[in-house]
Amino acid sequence: MTTDTAPTDATPTDAVAAAGLRVLAEARRPDPGLAGPPPPLPGFAASGFNPLVADTADRCLRAHHGAPPAPGRTALLLASSDGDRATARAIDRSAEPGRRPAPLLFFQSNPNAVLGHIAARWGLTGPVVAISPARTAPGRVPQDAFDLAALLLADGDADRVLVIAAEQGEDGGHAVAVLVTG
Repeated sequence: MTTDTAPTDATPTDAVAAAGLRVLAEARRPDPGLAGPPPPLPGFAASGFNPLVADTADRCLRAHHGAPPAPGRTALLLASSDGDRATARAIDRSAEPGRRPAPLLFFQSNPNAVLGHIAARWGLTGPVVAISPARTAPGRVPQDAFDLAALLLADGDADRVLVIAAEQGEDGGHAVAVLVTG
């Protein structure tokens, strides 16, 4: 895996080619064809990060596979330099003296929780990986993520990798999901 985390284009032709991969499908948020925020995600509260990740992943997988489940072995790889800051803040507030943390906040504080939700919904059987590159520009996928996807494919751990780059922001956030193969 490289240590250069300079962002690449959201339509990652050069980055994907540099990693020796081929794009099968992609989706993004915001998307000019979609109005409003992603739909709520049952079991996830206090933050729009997990619905953003799940909706973008769902639309990408649906573009390639149609309805769930997805055949074969698909790995999930989430790249986010900031992660779910809103949930982290909610956990901090709930841990103040005299308050009791909500169990859902503990569950969703792990970035793999939303990936587990996606894997269960789609019947995905490949590895689940979350990385935090030095920086991920909104709407862009870091080269590190594509390089790691290439390693997962080369090791035979998966037939496809769903690479998701997501950053939450005041504007609701940005996410890109790219389904790749070797």
